Amino acid sequence: MADIVTEHAGSILRIQLNRPTKRNAMTSAMYVALAGILNEAANDENTRAVLWHGAGDSFCAGNDIEDFLKNPPGPGESPQAGLMNAFVNFDKPLVAAVHGAAIGGGTTMLTHCDFIYAGESTKFQMPFINLAVVPEFGSSCSVPARIGHVRAAELILLGAPFDAMKQPFREQIKAAMKAENEEFSAQVRSEDAKEALTAFLEKRKPDFTKTVKSPATV
Repeated sequence: MADIVTEHAGSILRIQLNRPTKRNAMTSAMYVALAGILNEAANDENTRAVLWHGAGDSFCAGNDIEDFLKNPPGPGESPQAGLMNAFVNFDKPLVAAVHGAAIGGGTTMLTHCDFIYAGESTKFQMPFINLAVVPEFGSSCSVPARIGHVRAAELILLGAPFDAMKQPFREQIKAAMKAENEEFSAQVRSEDAKEALTAFLEKRKPDFTKTVKSPATV
């Protein structure tokens, strides 16, 4: 069976990486094939969106190391560069459904997607520093743009695995939610809020001068 399987369902093109025994690791031939599929979909009026996922228990484990050593990409044109260009030029919604391992290119390729839905089993990692190489697929630009410079530097420079919502970030969100909820519950009972909500129902502009307290007299 082909290493990449496609199927049309109405106007949606489904793309499945199909090397489950290799955790869908990418070969040079797969880069070329995927670029061709995306380029064709970009020019197909019957394709309105693309859904991309992996077979088996992983999304994509990055490069197939054996194939990578035999066919290392050079500067300029290469199978990887061809896919990068296909991503950049693809102007239709690209949605990824991710589970299991998403390693190296399996993470950085996702930064070109419009939507990424990651299951609880997903483990992302950009281990380029561990392999004595540098980030790929424009991730030195796209990752900071998505999550900020500090977090991007941590994930890229340390090469540590992370899940769909990195734990420290989850705790920050929980703390922010608690603070926001406390402030919101107090503010929504304020005279200003009552005036604003009443004015909305009465279809008039709020008059906040009604809620201004007169200064205390000595």
